[in-house]
Amino acid sequence: MSDDALLDAWVAAVCAELGLAADVNDLRPVLLDLARDAAHNVMRPAAPMTTFLVGLAAGLAAGLGTPIAQAVTEAAAKATALAEQFSQPG
Repeated sequence: MSDDALLDAWVAAVCAELGLAADVNDLRPVLLDLARDAAHNVMRPAAPMTTFLVGLAAGLAAGLGTPIAQAVTEAAAKATALAEQFSQPG
């Protein structure tokens, strides 16, 4: 199984387990780019934390009526911009 197929299968399984629509996999490029930018510009552990925070913000926005794809894309854009200009203390 290719890496892409394995990741597709994993995302589908997690979506099914969590009761999410499988089309969230369409957001994979946005989230992987975000994780890369957070890992490279901040530090590796920032990647999962940042994607979690973006998901949390997107979920809250979706609860207020913003379409989920739009909410994820907008939150990811904000976090990516922040990661690109982040300078580590010290």
